[in-house]
Amino acid sequence: MTAQAQTALIILRRKQVEARTGLARSTIYQHVRAGTFPAPISLGAKSVGWLSTEVDAWIEARIGDSRKA
Repeated sequence: MTAQAQTALIILRRKQVEARTGLARSTIYQHVRAGTFPAPISLGAKSVGWLSTEVDAWIEARIGDSRKA
Protein backbone atom coordinates (compact mmCIF):
# COMPACT_ATOMS: atom_id res chain seq x y z
CA MET A 1 0.00 0.00 0.00
CA THR A 2 1.37 3.44 -0.90
CA ALA A 3 1.93 6.19 1.63
CA GLN A 4 -0.81 8.32 0.08
CA ALA A 5 -3.30 5.46 0.19
CA GLN A 6 -2.58 5.06 3.91
CA THR A 7 -3.21 8.75 4.57
CA ALA A 8 -6.88 9.59 5.02
CA LEU A 9 -8.07 12.37 2.76
CA ILE A 10 -9.44 15.23 4.81
CA ILE A 11 -11.40 18.07 3.28
CA LEU A 12 -11.17 21.43 4.99
CA ARG A 13 -13.93 23.98 4.69
CA ARG A 14 -13.12 27.65 4.12
CA LYS A 15 -13.24 28.68 7.78
CA GLN A 16 -10.86 25.86 8.65
CA VAL A 17 -8.49 26.98 5.88
CA GLU A 18 -8.66 30.54 7.18
CA ALA A 19 -7.83 29.36 10.71
CA ARG A 20 -5.02 27.09 9.53
CA THR A 21 -3.34 29.65 7.26
CA GLY A 22 -4.16 32.90 9.01
CA LEU A 23 -5.40 34.30 5.70
CA ALA A 24 -8.69 36.09 5.11
CA ARG A 25 -11.24 34.70 2.65
CA SER A 26 -10.51 37.34 0.02
CA THR A 27 -6.76 36.71 0.28
CA ILE A 28 -7.23 32.96 -0.14
CA TYR A 29 -9.24 33.49 -3.32
CA GLN A 30 -6.71 36.05 -4.62
CA HIS A 31 -3.98 33.44 -4.21
CA VAL A 32 -6.17 30.79 -5.87
CA ARG A 33 -6.73 33.09 -8.88
CA ALA A 34 -2.98 33.82 -9.03
CA GLY A 35 -2.21 30.10 -8.91
CA THR A 36 -0.22 30.44 -5.69
CA PHE A 37 -2.66 28.55 -3.43
CA PRO A 38 -4.36 25.19 -3.98
CA ALA A 39 -7.64 25.40 -5.83
CA PRO A 40 -10.74 24.29 -3.95
CA ILE A 41 -12.70 21.22 -4.94
CA SER A 42 -16.44 21.32 -5.48
CA LEU A 43 -18.50 19.60 -2.79
CA GLY A 44 -21.87 20.58 -4.15
CA ALA A 45 -23.77 23.37 -5.82
CA LYS A 46 -22.63 26.05 -3.40
CA SER A 47 -19.90 24.47 -1.30
CA VAL A 48 -16.19 23.93 -1.75
CA GLY A 49 -13.37 22.52 0.29
CA TRP A 50 -9.61 22.11 0.18
CA LEU A 51 -7.57 18.95 0.62
CA SER A 52 -5.71 19.22 3.91
CA THR A 53 -2.59 17.71 2.36
CA GLU A 54 -2.45 20.48 -0.25
CA VAL A 55 -3.01 23.20 2.34
CA ASP A 56 -0.36 21.67 4.60
CA ALA A 57 2.11 21.52 1.68
CA TRP A 58 1.42 25.19 0.94
CA ILE A 59 2.08 26.11 4.58
CA GLU A 60 5.30 24.08 4.62
CA ALA A 61 6.46 25.80 1.43
CA ARG A 62 5.82 29.23 2.99
CA ILE A 63 7.87 28.19 6.03
CA GLY A 64 10.66 26.96 3.79
CA ASP A 65 10.63 30.19 1.79
CA SER A 66 10.80 32.33 4.92
CA ARG A 67 13.73 30.33 6.33
CA LYS A 68 15.81 30.82 3.15
CA ALA A 69 15.82 34.61 3.45
